[in-house]
Amino acid sequence: MRHNKKFNHLGRTKSHREALLSNMTVSLIKAKRITTTVAKAKALRVYAEPIINRAKEDSTNSRRLVFAKLQDKEAIKMLFGEIATKIANRPGGYLRILKLGNRLGDNAAMAMIEFVDYNENLLKENGEKKSKTRRSRSKKSEAAVEAPVEAAEAPAAE
Repeated sequence: MRHNKKFNHLGRTKSHREALLSNMTVSLIKAKRITTTVAKAKALRVYAEPIINRAKEDSTNSRRLVFAKLQDKEAIKMLFGEIATKIANRPGGYLRILKLGNRLGDNAAMAMIEFVDYNENLLKENGEKKSKTRRSRSKKSEAAVEAPVEAAEAPAAE
């Protein structure tokens, strides 16, 4: 019986599953976002977030524990370097899963998993408040707005 066994085995043996998740974590660290199936993305989030959390403390022990899981020196340099500085203030939830729809070939549910702090487009939208658009298009208000600007520029040029 499977009572209280909630881990998704992804149809693989333990060694194959750990290799898959380790390689996906390295790819995620290097590329900042990857596209995969929803099931793999959810399993990757459970696997990768404790590893990313280790990067907050840059010690020899932390580096050894992370290297035991990932086996990639470049990824560890990136994780303990630039990624650790961005996630330093965040208490958790370093990854975001965005569902993309179904894959054409086999209709598998696809998702994109990415670092929360690295989505520049979303950060720009949250940081910048959009100006209100004008509702009316009357020529009177446009002429009234442009006239004082031109008058103010003329004395400054002289």
